[in-house]
Amino acid sequence: MNKTELKRSVRQFYDEVGWQKMDGKAYQNTQFEDLRPVSHSYIHRCHLRVNRHLPPSGRFLLDAGSGPVQYEEYLSYSKGYQYRVCLDISFRALVEARKKLGDHGLYVQADVSHLPFKSDAFDAVVSLHALHHLPIMDQINSYVEFQRVMKKGAGAVVVNGWKQSRLMQRCLYPILFMERILNIRKKLSDSNAPGGDDAKGDLRVAKKPERTFVDELDAERLKSLLNGLCDFEILVWRSVNVRFLRALIHSWLGGRIWLEIIYRLEEINPHYFGELGAYPMVVIRK
Repeated sequence: MNKTELKRSVRQFYDEVGWQKMDGKAYQNTQFEDLRPVSHSYIHRCHLRVNRHLPPSGRFLLDAGSGPVQYEEYLSYSKGYQYRVCLDISFRALVEARKKLGDHGLYVQADVSHLPFKSDAFDAVVSLHALHHLPIMDQINSYVEFQRVMKKGAGAVVVNGWKQSRLMQRCLYPILFMERILNIRKKLSDSNAPGGDDAKGDLRVAKKPERTFVDELDAERLKSLLNGLCDFEILVWRSVNVRFLRALIHSWLGGRIWLEIIYRLEEINPHYFGELGAYPMVVIRK
């Protein structure tokens, strides 16, 4: 499949599947996230980390690969801006984004690796879980494009997942063990699990979501390919993935306490957890 066909398939997936709502409620794509109450505070604070690296106000914030701006925390990124420019390859994504942003948004259907904007146009740029749908060199070109369209003094934040997280690899055996325990408990009794309704939610097994093309980098390769192209820093956005959360974090095992410890460790050493954890936050400055 060539690049044109690949991007067409990604657009078709999000138009027809990813940004369609299941039962009229949540997007199909939310199945890639852990939305249980036990994980909420941790995930909420990870989302808000993006704000630390963006100017608090300006005229234009570019949301590159905006999707439908699906989480409430995402709205905070452009709160101090006159306009949030939502750019996405999916028309459905832009329709959904407009429902949330209205006249605060401007909507552009385009490829994030070839931005249709003049240089020095934006006060800030965010790109959240979008670049991994591009071939590797188009991902690198997107970083270069973000720096090109940023004004001097602007900031950009790119959030994606690593191809393989060394930290999550080290946790694989505890994850596998707990997945087996949870499956046994589920077979024995969903309704009588300890902890009441919250535990039932912990044991719920989500239907496996449909996927489209994904190509991810690791920290060393990203640093090598971006070296000399832009001024960037790799920090932590979130060090643990959804599989870790669903397997090991439960209210009846003190899950909120464990996530508080993880969050504090991430705050103490954001570079370490950014490179070894599951989801880095690449901060670009100009």
